[in-house]
Amino acid sequence: MTEIKHISVLSLAKIFAAVSLVVGLIIGIIVLLLGGVATMFMGSYAPQAAMGVAGGVIAIIVMTIGGAVVGFIYGAIIAFIYNIAAGWFGGIEIELE
Repeated sequence: MTEIKHISVLSLAKIFAAVSLVVGLIIGIIVLLLGGVATMFMGSYAPQAAMGVAGGVIAIIVMTIGGAVVGFIYGAIIAFIYNIAAGWFGGIEIELE
């Protein structure tokens, strides 16, 4: 058995940021698509439809950047807490082949 005794805070934070960036991008695209579909079904006028699309584009930007920032912070906190807990209770035991 191998034990993970320490996780680099910066390393995990970067991984969480990258994963959260992709998830934020996907969610932003879904918001854009749902906004476009909603305006189609509501029979909206062109200015309202344009605002729905603009809101979707803003959602993509905000969700992508926000997801990366929040993911980085969350990853750093998780690694920090893991390192403290691993010092008290021992690390995660894994079996490698």
